[in-house]
Amino acid sequence: MQKDYILITLADDDEDDRLFFTDAFDELKINTVVNTFKNGKELLDFLHHPESVLPNIIFLDLNMPILNGIECLKEIKKNQKFDNIAIAIYSTSSSDQDVENTFVLGANIYIKKPSDFNTLKKVLSEVVTINWQYHTSGLNKDNFLLRL
Repeated sequence: MQKDYILITLADDDEDDRLFFTDAFDELKINTVVNTFKNGKELLDFLHHPESVLPNIIFLDLNMPILNGIECLKEIKKNQKFDNIAIAIYSTSSSDQDVENTFVLGANIYIKKPSDFNTLKKVLSEVVTINWQYHTSGLNKDNFLLRL
């Protein structure tokens, strides 16, 4: 069944960041449905639920309680059922170690959380309109870290 929208999922423990994120998508002229979760455990419970419609893109915060972004990424990458989901790391951290670890673990792109709303909209628009099949076929460290 073909969906006529892009299903976006965000796991982030910061309520303000979740609201900022959903408000940005509300203002973009892209047909999306956005689900948000407070931590990685809630996200994985959703992904593993037999009636869940799997997202096209998951945005993962790294620093969350219960199950952090790295642990979540590892779990998602273990399951072939999730192979067609693009994983965007969405974090305040831009440490070389975090970028390196998530790249090696199989994330598709790394985004440092923008501090202003217009930049966030630009970043989200860019990520959602990426041709992921093409982007991931030539994935290297140079195009992994999104810079705008």
